[in-house]
Amino acid sequence: MSTDPSECEPATDGTGTDDLGKRSSNTTPSATVHTATVQATASPPVPTDTAAQHTDVTDGVLGTSYRALSIGIVSVVLLIAFEATAVGTAMPVAARELDGVSLYAFAFSGYFTTSLFGMVLSGQWADRRGPLRPLTTGIIAFGVGLALSGTAGTMWLFILGRAVQGLGGGLVIVALYVVVSRAYPEPLRPAIMAAFAACWVIPSVVGPLVSGAVTEQLGWRWVFLGIPVLVLLPLALALPQIRRRASGPAPGSEQDGAPTDRVTTAPKGQRIRLAFMISAGAGLLQYAAQDLRWFSLLPGALGIALLVPAVLGLLPRGTYRAARGLPSVVLLRGVAAGSFIAAESFVPLMLVTQRGLSPTLAGLSLAAGGATWALGSFVQSQGRAAAHRHRLMAFGMVLVAASIAVAPTVLIASVPVWIVAVAWGFGCFGMGLVISSTSVLLLQLSPPQETGNNSAALQISDGLSNVLLLALGGAAFAALGGGAVGAAHGAAATGGSEAHTGAFVVVFLPMAVVAALGVWVATRVRVREPH
Repeated sequence: MSTDPSECEPATDGTGTDDLGKRSSNTTPSATVHTATVQATASPPVPTDTAAQHTDVTDGVLGTSYRALSIGIVSVVLLIAFEATAVGTAMPVAARELDGVSLYAFAFSGYFTTSLFGMVLSGQWADRRGPLRPLTTGIIAFGVGLALSGTAGTMWLFILGRAVQGLGGGLVIVALYVVVSRAYPEPLRPAIMAAFAACWVIPSVVGPLVSGAVTEQLGWRWVFLGIPVLVLLPLALALPQIRRRASGPAPGSEQDGAPTDRVTTAPKGQRIRLAFMISAGAGLLQYAAQDLRWFSLLPGALGIALLVPAVLGLLPRGTYRAARGLPSVVLLRGVAAGSFIAAESFVPLMLVTQRGLSPTLAGLSLAAGGATWALGSFVQSQGRAAAHRHRLMAFGMVLVAASIAVAPTVLIASVPVWIVAVAWGFGCFGMGLVISSTSVLLLQLSPPQETGNNSAALQISDGLSNVLLLALGGAAFAALGGGAVGAAHGAAATGGSEAHTGAFVVVFLPMAVVAALGVWVATRVRVREPH
């Protein structure tokens, strides 16, 4: 049924429990949600790992019980983050040396397209067999892709390597969510999610610098070839722990001999077909956006025709209407990530062309954001924050919307340029509150046998919203003369070019509206209990 029975039910404290007095000081009890409409009948959570359930949670993620696993999986995320930030610096040199500048965009879109398929595959694989195999396969594929790109003699082979990397990356990110769900008791999950967020801080600052130095001194190929060797240590640390704590099908799964309910529209047998559809649709849309001619309308329309049914089948029921609980968590992830990243993509261009900053200074204006993002993620990981998580998420979206709305005020010559750095620091703090909290809530609201599929849905919402909102923002920017904004660069040094300020305004203000919508969506993540 399409009606949401939880709409007329009284809200609890929003944490999925009606007894504050029995809550651990570090967390809230998990709510098992078997449908995306969050039906009123709830069943007790299924233990996901005996060792994790009986371990003293005061030991912490770096205590003796979890140290090897935590260091191993956090190191994997750190290396992926470093690769993501470093490759952008080496990519232009690689494309030029391989005579593939005209194919430059496909090196990025190829990664994203295959990662979507990898996410869906990993979710289904992890739910059925456990996260060990998809994680191991993903890390191997990621390393093989790096090796292919690093040894490529032609641009098409380089793009093939990027596509293999994307497949591996999609497998790894979803499998890691299942590892966290299976191996860590609920009180420790916010802390490990905060560690994942912190992994992006140092690479975002150091990655481009190291990559630039390696590219200049040793050549661009070593940016790709150096990382696979570094993966061996985290593998040696993490895999034995994952095998002990999180291997095999989840209790209550079909492979475990118990029936399971679905939170997504598509039966499990159709998910791989939908994964192909969503990957092909995203690829066609990106191709159409890169080739702005009338002929491109055909692949663009075909891409939409493939994407719409695939997205409706792979995301939880009720996501598009922000049904309470899990669907709103997945939707909020897309709204937050898409609006903020789309706006952020235009900040350096705006500062360089309209206010005359150097590319280095424009980049530094966003540098503090990495630290404040990690700070926001740390705040949500604290035990006292658990009871107020939904309020923190709404507050975070307020900060995100405000930062996006404030950024284009620097188009006014009298406004100091440092206002962008301050605003973006607050916006990144809000993102740290929201993004990590959506990850924590997703694990809290997912039954063990659906953790993989739901984690894939969260990542699909994140990735697709980035692409779609960035494409819409780019189209609006181009429509108002943004394509000629570079010609105004000379005038920027004397106070900006008024002729092109509108092109930036039509990017930032709609994204601020989308982020403001996220404030309302954040109020819908609470699970309501029956009378």
